[in-house]
Amino acid sequence: MTKIVVVDNHGQFTHLEHRALRDLGVDADLIDNDTPPEDVDADGVVLSGGPDMDRIGRSAAYLDADVPVLGICLGMQLMAAELGGRVGGGEYGGYADVTVEVLDEEDPLIGSLAPETRVWASHADEVKAVPEGFDRTARSDVCGVEAMSDADRNLYGVQWHPEVAHTEEGEAVFENFLAICESA
Repeated sequence: MTKIVVVDNHGQFTHLEHRALRDLGVDADLIDNDTPPEDVDADGVVLSGGPDMDRIGRSAAYLDADVPVLGICLGMQLMAAELGGRVGGGEYGGYADVTVEVLDEEDPLIGSLAPETRVWASHADEVKAVPEGFDRTARSDVCGVEAMSDADRNLYGVQWHPEVAHTEEGEAVFENFLAICESA
């Protein structure tokens, strides 16, 4: 059975990420973000959302864990900032629904989604430039980088929250991430 850890960055939806994975029949653990990666045995890592970069603990160390990583909201921003991208304040702020355009139908994480899908996202902060080696895989009218991936390193990020009921095709995002973990 695939084992996934959700690294808790103190986001208001982190428990829903954990629950979404467990509902898919995955052996999923929710762990504190101060847990050293070397203390964790998993097939994949989800870096949860959270309020700000000041509370990320050891989350950045999971980017070198040699397993697939999915960054959600703050998790994606952390990934971008740590790997040479640029993060900044969003023009529209707060949580809202937004229509996301999938830009890469070959992307293993989101390529199977509808060309346009409605998601629930926060745009208080967002990725302004993806790191070297990453592709921008989704955009919207309010954010130029709604998703990014570096398939060679199995690093993926989404600005939106696939775990909330307002997000269409959120379960598919988690299913695709599990497939990535199983094939890594």
